Amino acid sequence: MGPHPSVAAIRLAVRRVLHDLLTEYAELADHAATAAQTGQPAVPAGRPQAGRPERAARPGRIAPAARHRDANAASATSAAPAPPRPATAFIPSAARHAGGHHTARVPLVLVACSGGADSMALASALAFEAPKLHIRAGGITVDHGLQDGSDLRAAEVAGRLAAMGLDPVEAVSVSVGRDGGPEAAARDARYAALDAAAERHGAVAVLLGHTRDDQAETVLLGLARGSGIRSLSGMAAVSGAHRRYRRPFLEIDRQTARKACMVQALPVWDDPHNADPAYTRSRLRHEGLPALEKALGKGVVEALARTAQLSRDDADALDAWAADADSAVRDDAGELECAKLHALPPAVRRRVLRRAVIDAGAPAGSLFARHVEEVDRLITGWRGQGAINLPGRVEARRQGGRLVIRQA
Repeated sequence: MGPHPSVAAIRLAVRRVLHDLLTEYAELADHAATAAQTGQPAVPAGRPQAGRPERAARPGRIAPAARHRDANAASATSAAPAPPRPATAFIPSAARHAGGHHTARVPLVLVACSGGADSMALASALAFEAPKLHIRAGGITVDHGLQDGSDLRAAEVAGRLAAMGLDPVEAVSVSVGRDGGPEAAARDARYAALDAAAERHGAVAVLLGHTRDDQAETVLLGLARGSGIRSLSGMAAVSGAHRRYRRPFLEIDRQTARKACMVQALPVWDDPHNADPAYTRSRLRHEGLPALEKALGKGVVEALARTAQLSRDDADALDAWAADADSAVRDDAGELECAKLHALPPAVRRRVLRRAVIDAGAPAGSLFARHVEEVDRLITGWRGQGAINLPGRVEARRQGGRLVIRQA
């Protein structure tokens, strides 16, 4: 008799992600072997090298801070970028034969585990699947220090991960700031810790336990902010610098993960913050979504998750269009030309403007739709208005038919 359907579902989701990782790094292995013989760059075109930002700022501009928030696939990290490492450092054992090289390490995949049902189910599936694919599996739990006894709870979670056979296992304590509110500040601190742990251990990926229910909540939060189609696209299955973060459970509901823990007798911890009405996501989870399902019928969560994927596809296409248009709307000195910007479709133009403001030093997480709309009015509603002040002490002004964006 096979495993319980819920256990089979979580294991299949993790197995697919691990297969994707093996495929990606086998490609890196082949390319690295070829590069060693031909003198070509050690990373295939279109794939960022480990330790290198996915998109560099244009010369003379300030690179944006790296951010990887759960809700919009972006959270702040305070760590400086690690020096580039050779692609062969990430080649899985399945690809060691490439080019006759046998120096690659077995890849390490970490799971971020809070001790809750979603992440405990994810950890159990990783512990089961990784050895069969010759992948090392480890675990990280983050102590935010926001509740009494949180350090003891983190140590207990680390012990459970070690008992599953995960290695390395680490409990990391963080200091949570205040920027953006308590939820955003905790998220920033958590991702900074996960980034640092991945660099410290040389992990090729960090698995996160976000479920389809989390995705539905993220879409509704984005809708409430009114910040555009990118917010409606929710969380990406793959995100972060170097494609570090993977979310295997985005097509699995929260109840399946909890059931998998129950049938495997895995102890779980229910964070009281998840039921605290002081937090927006908690109110949405316990009041908002149930009210929507009562009014609209079952299937709301699935529909919202499907909306996220469709929105992401559209947003990705518009982002690619904007990236191509960026160079076409600049003069020889690299300044944005207002007439050329005006000719772009609004959705593309606003993306070009947002990217330019971030490149000038505005923090992505602090730049909202209303900021971009104000800059856009310098193009579409020019009436001689003065400079616009933006987050990060960035200033945008129209000057001689050019849009000048720089730090004040």
